This record gives sequence, C-alpha cells and structure tokens, in this order.
Amino acid sequence: MWCHFKSKNAGSKNTMTKSELIQRLMERNDHLFAGERRLYQRDAERVVGTVFEEIAAALERGDRVELRGFGAFSVKQRAARIGRNPRTGETVEVAAKRVPYFKTGKELRERLNSKPGD
Repeated sequence: MWCHFKSKNAGSKNTMTKSELIQRLMERNDHLFAGERRLYQRDAERVVGTVFEEIAAALERGDRVELRGFGAFSVKQRAARIGRNPRTGETVEVAAKRVPYFKTGKELRERLNSKPGD
C-alpha cells in the first residue's frame, strides 16, 4: 500500500504537489489508464479533487474524517486571545477561530519512526 516518493522539486525538503500525486496515482495504477476502457489524466484529477473536496466539506460541517492506518482530520476551536504584533510589540486582539487538525494513525506513525530495513 505504501510507496516511496522522491519529488523533483528543488530545495532541501521534498514536497509532493497535487499534480505529482495525480501522476503517481496514474503510474501505480496503469491498469486503469490503458486499454479500451481507460481512464484519462482528467479522470485521475477528478478523483483526487473529489477526495480533497469531500474531506474539506466534512470538516466544514464539523465532522471528523478518519482514514484507518493513515490518520484523522478534525476541526479544533481556538479561543480568542490577546496577541502581540512582533514588529511593534503592540497588543492585538486575535479572534476565535476554527482550525483544521490532523492526527497521524498508528501505522503511519510506526512507518515514520521505523529504522530503514526493519
């Protein structure tokens, strides 16, 4: 299920973009993108877009989205607070807000913390 990804993006850290994710989906599922009844790149884009849109819509409703082994998306409420403008040192009121939160699943956490060759 898991795959190693090395991005072509410049910089010290690798970043996978949405278009690179779509490309990997097509490469790893070439059986879906070949033959008479093949899917096209726009179909893969639609699938990825739909997944992201459904996660965002669920969070907007206040629902939790759990992907077993990967993690769970939820919304946390941040209380209003008094903050400081870092440039001027002036105190400012920061309004209450809802923020997305992601908690990794056990399998993903174990994978990230395993030693190579385990």
